[in-house]
Amino acid sequence: MSDAPEVKEHFDLTEFNTMGVSANSRYFASVTSANEIRQLLLKPDYKLLPKLMLGGGSNILFANDFEGLIIHLDIKGREVIEETDEYVLWKLGSGENWHQVVLGAIENGWGGIENLSLIPGSTGAAPIQNIGAYGVELEQVFHSLEAVNLDTGVPKIFYHEDCKFGYRDSVFKNELKGQYVITSVILKLSKEPKLNTSYRALSEKLEEKGITDPSIKDISDVVIEVRQSKLPDPADIGNTGSFFKNPVVPDSDFERLRFDYPDIPNYPDKEGVKIPAAWLIDQCGWKGERIGDAGVHKMQALVIVNYGKATGAEIIALAEKIRKSVHEKFGVALTPEVNIV
Repeated sequence: MSDAPEVKEHFDLTEFNTMGVSANSRYFASVTSANEIRQLLLKPDYKLLPKLMLGGGSNILFANDFEGLIIHLDIKGREVIEETDEYVLWKLGSGENWHQVVLGAIENGWGGIENLSLIPGSTGAAPIQNIGAYGVELEQVFHSLEAVNLDTGVPKIFYHEDCKFGYRDSVFKNELKGQYVITSVILKLSKEPKLNTSYRALSEKLEEKGITDPSIKDISDVVIEVRQSKLPDPADIGNTGSFFKNPVVPDSDFERLRFDYPDIPNYPDKEGVKIPAAWLIDQCGWKGERIGDAGVHKMQALVIVNYGKATGAEIIALAEKIRKSVHEKFGVALTPEVNIV
């Protein structure tokens, strides 16, 4: 049995969240295995403390210091556990960098996640958020995951139906929030991929490049190019990517909106009509606006950025102003995609 992980006190989290917000955690430990997590959970000092799992820190906003234990997941590993002529089951450590996983799949000729290129964060966070982009969501390739119960230390396997996936949603953001830590994820990837080029920005870029029969690498390359043209790099300026979910409204509400705004962009959704949140925010005049060091990115209205020393509270205050103005103008409620702690 390996030694228990080192626990640090009053730990500065600035480098562990891509928004670059200054916050501290009462306790902080980085773990490299499920066994280290179990050993940590056995320690009586931390038994009753609130706990927070942290991967790449790309989808979290610290409103305040965290008065508990943060467990940073640094569990690595990639392993094919089943293979046929049609597919592979690929087991991934929760601490694996998601984009590097996508590139690894492409290198092996396995399709299914090429549209999810350049999404920041770790693999363990992907099913929690049910990450998605350009017409594809993680649940379409998800097989199962293993997680450890934070109260008992007992591992449990969750299959697709157990996760209750929704739009940027899962059981781990709702009834099981804060109860489990994901240690590994298994994806089912295809050796005969069916490419998804339905998203307009993607199809237009392929057409612009004269690519009529794209490979999974072509899809990935184009997605990367489109994302880089629209989204700021957290290494250059603090951000969490898309701050809000794209709202889905009932058909009747959409018809009302379309009457007033004939050019409103929209996409069909099983629960109604999806409207790009970036368009709504842009129509309210927020693109490029700045309040202190918190601002809305000049190229993408869906991205809130930290220009330097913005606090979590200042970023939340800006987000609330944006939500209020969108609701007043359109009667549409925006929901944060980022997890606010």
